[in-house]
Amino acid sequence: MKKILYIAFAFVMSLSVQAQVDRSVQPQPGPAPKINLGKPQTFTLPNGLKVLVVENHKLPRVTFSLSLDNPPSLEGDIKGVDNLTSSLLGNGTSKISKDEYNEQLDFFGASIGFSVHSIGGTTLSKYFPEVLSLASKGALDPLFTQEELESERAKLLDVIKVDEKSTSAIAGRVQDVLLYGRNHPKGEYLTEESINKITMADINNYYQKYFVPENAYLVIVGDVKFDEVKKLVTENFSSWKKASAPKSVYNEPVNLTETRIGFVDVPNAVQSEISVNNIVNLKMTDPDYFAVLLANYILGGGSDGYLFMNLREGHGWTYGAYSGIAADKYTTDFSAAAAVRNAVTDSALVEMLKEVKRIRTTLPSAKELELAKAKYIGNFVMTAEKPQTVAGFALREKTQSLPADFYENYIKNIDAVTLEQVQAAAKKYFSDDAARIVIAGKASDVLPGLERLGIPIDFFDKYGNPTTKPETKTVEAGVTVQNILNKYINAIGGEAALKAIKTLSTTSTASIQGQEITLLKKNTADGKSFQLITGMGMTLLKTAYNGKTGFVEVQGQRKDMTSEELADMKYSAIFPELLMINSSTIQLAGIDNLNGVDVYKLVDGDNAFYYDVNTGLKVGEGVKKEVAPGQQVDQLGFYSDYREISGVKIPYSSTINVGMEVEFKVIDVKVNEGVVDADFE
Repeated sequence: MKKILYIAFAFVMSLSVQAQVDRSVQPQPGPAPKINLGKPQTFTLPNGLKVLVVENHKLPRVTFSLSLDNPPSLEGDIKGVDNLTSSLLGNGTSKISKDEYNEQLDFFGASIGFSVHSIGGTTLSKYFPEVLSLASKGALDPLFTQEELESERAKLLDVIKVDEKSTSAIAGRVQDVLLYGRNHPKGEYLTEESINKITMADINNYYQKYFVPENAYLVIVGDVKFDEVKKLVTENFSSWKKASAPKSVYNEPVNLTETRIGFVDVPNAVQSEISVNNIVNLKMTDPDYFAVLLANYILGGGSDGYLFMNLREGHGWTYGAYSGIAADKYTTDFSAAAAVRNAVTDSALVEMLKEVKRIRTTLPSAKELELAKAKYIGNFVMTAEKPQTVAGFALREKTQSLPADFYENYIKNIDAVTLEQVQAAAKKYFSDDAARIVIAGKASDVLPGLERLGIPIDFFDKYGNPTTKPETKTVEAGVTVQNILNKYINAIGGEAALKAIKTLSTTSTASIQGQEITLLKKNTADGKSFQLITGMGMTLLKTAYNGKTGFVEVQGQRKDMTSEELADMKYSAIFPELLMINSSTIQLAGIDNLNGVDVYKLVDGDNAFYYDVNTGLKVGEGVKKEVAPGQQVDQLGFYSDYREISGVKIPYSSTINVGMEVEFKVIDVKVNEGVVDADFE
């Protein structure tokens, strides 16, 4: 059976473009320019809604945003109520149906986005009164229906289903749990149980409690006049009942007293997600705020940062390595992160810690600091005089309690930072000696190397619960490649039944970001193969192999298969195991784990095959592909839902991972019919 992995690889690679950038010559920073920042006009309604207006008459357009600056809230056992309440807003009002509401927006050529935290929209200035009225009605008199709740619930459940096997999603979830604790707003996570528990009463209650005007800011920018805006806002938002959001009670997170690794075993992971983290309390009003910005940029703010230059440019271990730190009136964190190949996980961690220590203990060069300053000043200058930016600055001054001249002095404060201040800020806010390291990866591949580093390791499951060290299993005596392949052949029907199938044609469907795609596969017993992916009204991918030559066609662009690609096609027969059982190149690599199931792993060069230890069924395939010079990734595919057809069991579900998991489900099977030689030419 031709590996569906090849389809994923060809499809993804066809959309990839690689660029080479010469970083050997750096631009010289110029003198700091002077910026003239305007101030918005403001007023406040009796209910507490604060309004900021920036007039700009260059274009007949208006942008508006309503932001609710409420404190973080705990959702508890109905985690997801915030998501669902947000998704239900904007679906009409108690007096206007969803379809009619959207038709009115379309008539005005406007768009409005809703959530329980913010509302934003754009419109032509001549329609601003009508569109603002629609926004206020959608926000203050929303239509919540059970039908829409169930629809949005299903979408949210699909999201967490995709995240269930995503290494990056697992790493992010566990990172938040370990940093903040599961009883902190930032440590809570979505579960199927919590989402299914949410009722319409929960939605209404959450909306009533948290969609309130006390900490709300309405920013209006564009071709408007202040007096007219004041009248319109008063008319549309005065009915919003005065109230303030409740404050959740939770413990503030604290840092570790020593560096520890929190490890999560993700058996299917083809690369490791590494993050070096610590809790910070950094406000924009802190004296060292600007020094922190520059320290972070030098460490990992971009492609010139220490992390990127080491892990990406120096070693080629990752596509990118970066760091980030947020300033806020609430607790945040510092994080340095990278996704690296399994084989270099321990080495990458050593280098990441080395670079964090470097910025903490060694002064950066004057050139590095000047480049960091030039980056921040350049970005500031490019955006500072835009009306939306002026309004954003004014909003941040309110929500972060900034001095009135904060942005007028921004460039001056950036320019005044010294090398010593950068190092002091890094030492204060970045930790390498009491860091919470989180690594999600394949334990059998990466754990031995990590253990040799001597850093204490704690083990957690994919939800951040403490667990035991992953067990390493050994192959029992007497188990051979031939045993495993024979067990598989017998499990799906036996040699005679398999050999009776001369051709096999299957049609499968999958959904990618809401778009349905169809996969047609045709294979023969002697190794001919044809694959066609269609979707969005066009042919996305076609491959054909006639046993000697083949081609790949991606969105109309056809190329002949290379000798390497032709070699990969040797496993294109309907049941390649009938040939593999007599091969001398296939080796038993041991017992692995896929999706929580113990499997025997057979390898032949860059190809891997996984068979369930208990059932004998093939549950996965893998192939190594070079995505850049010296960089290989494992493309994995999984098989499940075996069903009998013509006396033989075949998988009705095939899943590939192309950054997200895509599941193809078989909808039609033809045995010994519907396949002709012309299909493979």
